Amino acid sequence: MRITTDDEIEVTRPWFTHTVKFPEMSEFELHRTEEQASLDGQRVPGLRAEFFRRADGDRVASVGRYSLGGRELLLAWGYVDEEHCRHNAVRAKSGSWFPAEAGCPDVRLIKDGQAVIGLAVRASTGEWMREECG
Repeated sequence: MRITTDDEIEVTRPWFTHTVKFPEMSEFELHRTEEQASLDGQRVPGLRAEFFRRADGDRVASVGRYSLGGRELLLAWGYVDEEHCRHNAVRAKSGSWFPAEAGCPDVRLIKDGQAVIGLAVRASTGEWMREECG
């Protein structure tokens, strides 16, 4: 990983390297917020999902920002007319960002029986960031 500026991170794959620019959040307007948001159809206690939008020519760019217990976990961005996320990035416990990667984030629910007690989010490095609901 190489951070080129405050809002750019180099993405490296075995077959290519390119720079993914993080969305400039000041250019987006809050579209909606979900307190106690759901993933895979299940409510996750303490998960906050904020969705932002901005016009981009004849398209609408979108960013989803997810936090749990007040700690920002991940960003996922793309366009509202696309079925899946174009890019995503996961925040490390240190507060820095792992390199962005193409596609939707890999998120797993952590359960105790039927109850959701946390989340695990896979960073582009393959490392899993685990957060407990609280």
